[in-house]
Amino acid sequence: MQELLSQEKSIYIQIKEMIETDILRDILLEEERVPSTNELAKLYAINPATAAKGVNLLVDEGILYKKRGIGMFVAEGAKKAIQKRRKENFFKTYVQGMLIEAASLGITKEDLIDMITTEIGEV
Repeated sequence: MQELLSQEKSIYIQIKEMIETDILRDILLEEERVPSTNELAKLYAINPATAAKGVNLLVDEGILYKKRGIGMFVAEGAKKAIQKRRKENFFKTYVQGMLIEAASLGITKEDLIDMITTEIGEV
C-alpha cells in the first residue's frame, strides 16, 4: 500500500482511493483486515483523524466494516462495488468527452474502434 501522497487532492480521499486500489489489485481480499487508522497515520506521517476520515468514507459506502475490538475488514462484494463505481466514473470522465469530441471531428464509431485496437496492439 505504500504510495506517496500528493497535494492534488485531500489526503483522506487519497487514503480511501489507495485502500480501494489495494482491494482491486487483490492486495486486500474480502473479509481481510485492513490497516488501522493508527497504522495508516504512522505509515504516511499523517494525523490519525485524517486516516480515519478516509476509512470512514469506505465504511459509509459499505466497502469496509468494523469488527468491534478487532479492526476494519473488507466487506463481501467490495471489489465488485468499487469496479462498478469506477467504471461509471471512467465513462463519465473520459469516454463521454471523447465521444463528443470524436463526433465534432467527424470520427466514426468504426474509426474509434480502429484507433483503440491499433493502440492496444502497440502497447
